[in-house]
Parts: sequence; structure tokens; C-alpha cells
Amino acid sequence: MIAILGVLVSSCNSKTFPTGPSVEITNVPQADPGGPVQMAFIEGHATGVKPGERIVLYAHSGIWWIQPFVAHPNTEIQPDSSWRNSTHLGTEYAALLVEPGFHPASRLANLPPVGNGVVAIATAAGRPGKPIVSKIVHFSGYDWHVRTAVSDRAGQPNVYDAANVWTDEKGFLHLRIRESSGVWSCGEVSLVRSLGYGSYVFVVRDTSHLGPSAALGLYTADDFRTTDTLGGMEIELNHRVSADSKNAQYAVQPFYISENLVRFMAPSGVLTHTLRWEPGRASFKTVHGLATDPYAAKVTEHIFTSGVPTPKKETAHIDFYIHRRSNDWPLKEEEVVIERFEFLP
Repeated sequence: MIAILGVLVSSCNSKTFPTGPSVEITNVPQADPGGPVQMAFIEGHATGVKPGERIVLYAHSGIWWIQPFVAHPNTEIQPDSSWRNSTHLGTEYAALLVEPGFHPASRLANLPPVGNGVVAIATAAGRPGKPIVSKIVHFSGYDWHVRTAVSDRAGQPNVYDAANVWTDEKGFLHLRIRESSGVWSCGEVSLVRSLGYGSYVFVVRDTSHLGPSAALGLYTADDFRTTDTLGGMEIELNHRVSADSKNAQYAVQPFYISENLVRFMAPSGVLTHTLRWEPGRASFKTVHGLATDPYAAKVTEHIFTSGVPTPKKETAHIDFYIHRRSNDWPLKEEEVVIERFEFLP
């Protein structure tokens, strides 16, 4: 059932109380708690709208997640009062009519009440439907979810396709970026369970052949945090920026704090990247070849002691994505190979 909350405006010259601004959801997506598994369209109407007001959408999957992306939180209202946008799936959906200048949270434990910039709210339970089962890939003794929904990693929409993820006869994980019918898609996997404190070890085959638009992220993320505070730790390979000639970085989020980011040059060849996560301490290290090789030469290392998160529901992610699109950095089909993942408590 759709619930609509509005603001009632009284009139001194009338005995009635006309309905004020309101928002309605008319097309409700299917209910599915999978979140990033799939997206669908949601649409509705808004009445009594003032200039500059807009819709902010949320989907509920454990918590309320802003839709469709953190970097694109606004849904415009058309002249005929209709609105329409895409959303990740959830068990419930919400549409907030908000004032100009309202700054929505990217995730919430509970929806805000009317007031403080929120003009009206509509909520709707998702439609019944056949449960959607995400693809699972088995790699290095662990089960990993395969992403198939769009994300806004790198501040722009990136499409993900399960066909871009597979393991070969040696058990190595392959991720690719490819174009099909004019659409570029990426590949990402995430562990099905949280591991917490310990060492996260990634053995990655040579990435020096990659074009400048592609990047490989090896990182932890709590996808169920209820605040906008970022809490991830990551190793980014082939992550090129115009400010320097380096091609990789270690980071503790938020990365825009100078002491939370260290850039370095990742050489060609097989490299082992390790994140050792301890209370108040995140130690990163990269070596040539396998870390188990006693003669492995160190490339670089760094220890962060500021902004290090505490374990909650963090999971490891391996994400091969497009981090920049420009005429200077043309897209091309790419592939990376991760030979092994290991976790040491």
C-alpha cells in the first residue's frame, strides 16, 4: 500500500482544509532485497510543487539507500507533474518531495519526517515477484557475488555485466571491460561474507598493458553502513590522474584527506598486494611476484593510522571499471587476471 504524507494548509476564509503538496508512486518495482543485483524503473506524480523542488528516491534493503546513485540523487519533476527514474531493487521504495538546497543522506536507518526541507513523502512496498538470485563465482576457496547493476564508482555511471566475470582452468579470476551494442560494461565481484581484521592478499597479473581509462580496485567496503562516512580501504591499480605520472595508489577513505592517500608507480609483471588491517592501523605493501617468495623484491609500502575503520560488515571487492572517459583517454576492451586471493587472520 502506498502511504502519502503531505502538508495541510489552512485558510481563514474556508471551513475546509485543502490538501497541500503531495507525492505519489504509481509504478512500483518488484520487491527483492538483493540491492545491487538488478535495477528497474519507478515512477509517479507530485502535486502542489513549487519551482526548484524535486524528488529524492530511496530503496530499502536492510537500510534505506539513495537512488539511483549517490552522485546523482535528484529526480526531476516534469511539467505534467510526473517523475520517473531507475532504482536498485529493495523490499520497499520511498519518494521524497524536497525543497531546493536539500542535501539528502546517501543511506538512512529511517526515513526523515516531513519538515526541514522535506515537503512530502510517499512509500510503497515492492511488488511480489520471483526472487532474483545473484550469480556466484568460486575463486581461491571463497564465494563471490558478481555485480550486475549499475554503480556510480568514479563519480559516473558504470554498467556491470556478469558475462565479464569468469574463472579459468587454473582457477584464476578474469574481469573484463567490453563494448556491446554501443554500451560499455565492467566486471566486479565481492565476497559473500565479512572477514574483519586480518591480511587481504591479492596476486595480480601484469596490468601495465591497460589503457588509461581502465582501473582495478582491490578494496574493502561496508555496503550496509547507515551514515555517509566512507570507511573503505583500497589498492587502486592503473589509476591515472593528470597531476602526476604514477599509476597506482593506496587509500583509506575519505581519500580527499591528504594523509589518507599515497600514490606510487606499479611496475610491470605479476605483483602481490597486501592490506594488513588491525585496530587503528592499515598497512599496505606491494612486492614483485608472489609474497610467499622469500626473495620477492618490495615495490613500496605504507602504514595509515588515521581514519582506519573498525570491522562491521565490510567485505572485500575486486572491481575492474572505467574511471575516466575523455577524448584523450579513449575506451578499449580490456582484461585483468587475479591469480589468487588469500586471507590471513
